[in-house]
Amino acid sequence: MLSVNTNVGAMIALQNLSNTEASLQKTQNAINTGLKVSSAKDNGAVYAIAQNMRGNVAAYESVTDSLNRGISSVDVALSAGQSISDLLIEMKQKALSASDTSLDTASRNALNEDFKALRDQISTVVQNAVFNGFNLIDGSTTKITALASTDGSRRITVNAEKMKLSGSVVTVKTTSTISTSTKASTMVATIQSSLTNVNAALARLSSGAKKYSIQVDFVQKLSDTLSAGIGNLVDANMAQESARLQSLQVKQQLGVQALSIANSAPSITLSLFR
Repeated sequence: MLSVNTNVGAMIALQNLSNTEASLQKTQNAINTGLKVSSAKDNGAVYAIAQNMRGNVAAYESVTDSLNRGISSVDVALSAGQSISDLLIEMKQKALSASDTSLDTASRNALNEDFKALRDQISTVVQNAVFNGFNLIDGSTTKITALASTDGSRRITVNAEKMKLSGSVVTVKTTSTISTSTKASTMVATIQSSLTNVNAALARLSSGAKKYSIQVDFVQKLSDTLSAGIGNLVDANMAQESARLQSLQVKQQLGVQALSIANSAPSITLSLFR
């Protein structure tokens, strides 16, 4: 039927062109963002799943930061403990030399001064073994705890090791000297006991640092797996989008042509009234 009021062909052509335009816009958005699902409007269910997974990835970043801070705190304690161990070795050497009864007074005094300097250096090392407000070897804290899960319910704890002078680990006193051969002989055994204790404490701290390192690696793998899963859900396949874009552009041009033909149909009625 020829009608100047209702053009069914034009309406159909316009609907098809509108659908093509919508598909073209969606494809162009996927190409621009690299995402086939960039908002809830694209696919509400997939977007919600991806957002939940993104939340977990962000949480794992916080867990990793917490573990890395723990690792750094323990590493500082380990470095300080190794320095203390080295100082004790030197102190033992001085004490052993001073235990020789044949030493003259000047030599003994020189050894004693060296010994006291090494002794006081232990206190300096202990006081400066601080990272992020934590000192794991001065007795100011009993442990350090780091996050191990995204909900905060699981944590990894490493116990502190007090290495101050006159303590249970370093039994050398803050006033210890080797001013006599008798004191020096006694000090050799005391230092050896302290050295054994410090090395045992270092082993415990090292085990704690290893727990943190293992968890960091595990968390990183979990985060990478989740990131890959998010990509599978929302990332656009650019090869497919490119092919779809070309197809839609052809359909768009054909749609415009079809609409033009449909719009010209009513003008045919003019020939009926000539």
